[in-house]
Amino acid sequence: MPETINSHLQIPAHLKKYVVPQNYKNYTSEDQSVWRYIMRRLIDFLSDNAHPCYVDGLAKTGISPKKIPKIEEMNTKLAEFGWGALPVSGFIPPAAFMEFQSLGFLPIASDIRTVNHLLYTPAPDIVHETAGHAPILFDPAFARYLKHYAEIATKAIISKEDMNQYEAIRILSDTKEDPTSSKQDVDKAIAHLEKANQAITYLSEAAYLSRMNWWTAEYGLIGDLNQPKIFGAGLLSSVGESKDCLKEAVTKIPLTIHCLDYSYDITEPQPQLFVTPTFEALETVLEELANRMAFRQGGLVGLEKAHKAQTVNTVELNSGLQVSGVLCEFHSRLVAGLRELTYMRFQGPTQLSLNGKQLQNHGPNYHNQGFSSPIGLLKNETKCLSSMDSQDLIRLGIIKGQTTNLQFASGIQVEGTISRIIRGNEKIVIVSIENCTVRDNEKVLFDPSWGVFDMAVGSSVPSVFGGPADRSSYGDVDDFVAKRVPPKKYSEERIQVFKLYQSIRDLRESSDPQTVRADQLQGLISSYRNNHQDNWLMGVELVELAVALNRSDLQDELEKHLRAFKTDDFSIAECINEGLRLAKSIPCQLN
Repeated sequence: MPETINSHLQIPAHLKKYVVPQNYKNYTSEDQSVWRYIMRRLIDFLSDNAHPCYVDGLAKTGISPKKIPKIEEMNTKLAEFGWGALPVSGFIPPAAFMEFQSLGFLPIASDIRTVNHLLYTPAPDIVHETAGHAPILFDPAFARYLKHYAEIATKAIISKEDMNQYEAIRILSDTKEDPTSSKQDVDKAIAHLEKANQAITYLSEAAYLSRMNWWTAEYGLIGDLNQPKIFGAGLLSSVGESKDCLKEAVTKIPLTIHCLDYSYDITEPQPQLFVTPTFEALETVLEELANRMAFRQGGLVGLEKAHKAQTVNTVELNSGLQVSGVLCEFHSRLVAGLRELTYMRFQGPTQLSLNGKQLQNHGPNYHNQGFSSPIGLLKNETKCLSSMDSQDLIRLGIIKGQTTNLQFASGIQVEGTISRIIRGNEKIVIVSIENCTVRDNEKVLFDPSWGVFDMAVGSSVPSVFGGPADRSSYGDVDDFVAKRVPPKKYSEERIQVFKLYQSIRDLRESSDPQTVRADQLQGLISSYRNNHQDNWLMGVELVELAVALNRSDLQDELEKHLRAFKTDDFSIAECINEGLRLAKSIPCQLN
């Protein structure tokens, strides 16, 4: 990899595929101008309206309005308060993003929005990830919350419907930000997303976690309900919405667990926002959400969530054995008014693990046709098989090389020759049986011709959580696929635009005498007027130079042109006005 991440943190092997070179030289001079314009506006407004740590956080994380930050340099800065940064390509799967954050990494999409989407883009970009997320990490309480949130989010069960929606969002985002995309391309991507949205039949745990993240880390407000400050990255990186969100038209609601009742649309401004009194209070709401999740509830509730999701999830038994795969079937029985699990079956590649590590010879390649097992107590026994000692095993005939007939309280019978007993954490976790037949009354659940029967040992399910227990060993699953944003291609006309932007930057950073630079500015303005006068951002940068060089005549000429700029887009007119205001109130610094 051309660029390295010199981090105190270790990147797990299964996450390395998402890390890409930032390729700093690929940023055009227009990209740099987009960054500079956005940051000048954001700092001007957010210095007074963001959480107090925002301004210090920009400096502490190495973010300057002058140029797009180098992620490797940010990584070094973030290491000072226990975090790291690494470049990724556009959207990465939510499960991967959250695992990065749980480990203390801030994944940064290194692409940058185009000038056409300057105020807001639904795509992740370097403005959002650096200027939005990074500065608030400077606050220890928020950094703890974000890492804790990510740790919980990695346990969330994501549905097949969620994955289809995520993929549709990614495609639309890439299409919109690709300058070669036609209107037909965008319309097709929009229709694809609408179809995916309409196919959502229920809210998964991952969907609720997404709402929690949206209303806090992305669009959260903090402090007094009547005069809150901004801390959400989506607002901190949005030139337009950061200003509008504090207006009375946007309803402000105290943050509680009920924020999960509110959906959101990434393409529209939010009609309401939630206000937390402190960063510490975020933890309270997060814990309420975590207590509703299958990784803490387990049992039939957790199994039902995994079964409904149709994705790879992990069922953890009270023996400690973790079974990871697509749960396609489970049975239960009523005992003393309560339902108990009696049998479960997984389809496709299945992994058996202990303590998050795949057991030898029990990976998805071995169990590639699925996995099934009875679960529960043996008949007339009060102790789980996992906790039985050698005397118990002898009494039950569970002896290596001996044929036995195990009868479960549920009525399921397992008959065959014991070939292996696997222990872990001082418990029995797997009993392997040759020539095995498993029956539930007259129904055959396993036939001797299918091979060795590896029986999972356990009588209850304390936890069910999203994804495989050992991702590094399991291999790619649908929620962990790495894709890249396609490289941008530019026409010769666009390349000429970039050249003039670069000349403007060179002049701003030049050490030539002021009279020489004034003459150079006249030449740049002439080129702008003759070839690029439909480029409002370039005109604003030229006004900045005219102000800095005390050339009021050139300033007036440019302002007159920009004030008369023909556009039906109100946002562009507003961008021009704000750019002119900043050019005069916060002049650019010349060398």
